[in-house]
Amino acid sequence: MQDPKYVKDAFADIADKYVLTNHVLSFGVDILWRRKVAKMVSPRNPINVLDIATGSGDLALEIQKKCPGSEVIGSDFCEPMLQQANKRGLERTVLADALHLPFSEDHFDVVTVGFGLRNMADWSGALTEMFRVLSSGGWLIILDFSLPEGFISRKLYRFYLHKILPAVAGLITGKRSAYQYLGETIESFPSGKDMCTLIESNGFNRTKLHPLSGGIATIYSAEKK
Repeated sequence: MQDPKYVKDAFADIADKYVLTNHVLSFGVDILWRRKVAKMVSPRNPINVLDIATGSGDLALEIQKKCPGSEVIGSDFCEPMLQQANKRGLERTVLADALHLPFSEDHFDVVTVGFGLRNMADWSGALTEMFRVLSSGGWLIILDFSLPEGFISRKLYRFYLHKILPAVAGLITGKRSAYQYLGETIESFPSGKDMCTLIESNGFNRTKLHPLSGGIATIYSAEKK
């Protein structure tokens, strides 16, 4: 599992450059990934949505745009990141640890987490909390990095992940170590069928996976029944 103190401090240090860095490192494709999640949420017409580990609010803002009739709340344990989310137009934010969410049981129609579960100290503990705050029939969507399936594409991706990405991110943020840590977490994070198994072992069912950009990222969806 991950080091929550390191993650919190690292994100606090790069909060004002986080959005730009993400777009540069992904060549803007991360924007399309989040839009796809928002498009998946929109047809369900949720009354309320909780975006956990919202960071600078990228995913929550996309959902807020696509679901104007829904209450969208972004939660995060890093206050400087939430300040960025507020500045960018996210209407509601809550300072909270994903392992101890300050919400009642069966409260939200949809819970999302974009590139955040991987950084949490206890993946199962976080999924249990997500299950708890979701209403019966509620929907969970997780967007996170994964590793491509093909040998050549995986090898090329790992070279970019561990060599090029930290160097470029270091120039932008001055925090190369944070992005070296990113590569390590992606390698250790379950993906594909392993991720589906982890989600289902914490109470969810009807789990589906949707690989993106050749498997560099994946959307996982599941229901609370």
